Amino acid sequence: MLLWAMPAGAFGLGDVIDDTVQAIAIDDAAGVQRGLRRGLDPNYLDADGDTLLMMAARAGATQAAAVLINAGARVHGFNANGDNALMFAALGGHAQIVDMLLAKGASLGANKHGWTPLAYAAFNGHAGVVRTLIAHGANVDAASHSKLTPLMVAAMNGHREVVRVLLGAGALTSPVNQDGKTARELALERGNTDIAALIEAARRAGAGAAPAAPKAPAPSMAR
Repeated sequence: MLLWAMPAGAFGLGDVIDDTVQAIAIDDAAGVQRGLRRGLDPNYLDADGDTLLMMAARAGATQAAAVLINAGARVHGFNANGDNALMFAALGGHAQIVDMLLAKGASLGANKHGWTPLAYAAFNGHAGVVRTLIAHGANVDAASHSKLTPLMVAAMNGHREVVRVLLGAGALTSPVNQDGKTARELALERGNTDIAALIEAARRAGAGAAPAAPKAPAPSMAR
């Protein structure tokens, strides 16, 4: 009998898990399939609450992720830190996995620290993923608990193209973080003067400004 056809219990579930995790690390789709055939649940969780799909998303293992999704792996789970597979894929700039997860309805919402998939993609400068997430309805101004927006983290880290994409999508330039600093000021702190200039140009053009409060109606002069 072939090894992959034998039940997980014949070799110990631990061996099956180890083999499958190793297969994910090298994007070995056949190895992942063997693990599933040997009885491994596609929604297996490790001690940190990471699923196999999260591992694949973090590693950029596109073929392994496809096998897991087709086997019924859930895309909505969060690990102990509140992160999900989409967040890992966005952070790594793994565009194909991002597409697969969004096609299955993965959440664009935040983790327990207020970080969204969009903020993760912006942080590491993955402009293509940023465009995709925005096209699927990601909130360009969603702020973390420390009041960092995607524009701020892109500006801080010198990701000019991401800044362009966010400004083009209407990201506000006026919000401040918990220290009272705007995206432009954070860019200047890091020496990203070209990005600071982009943000200032958008501000002066009227883009990225918070909407003005409606004016009270003028008192009637009728007698």
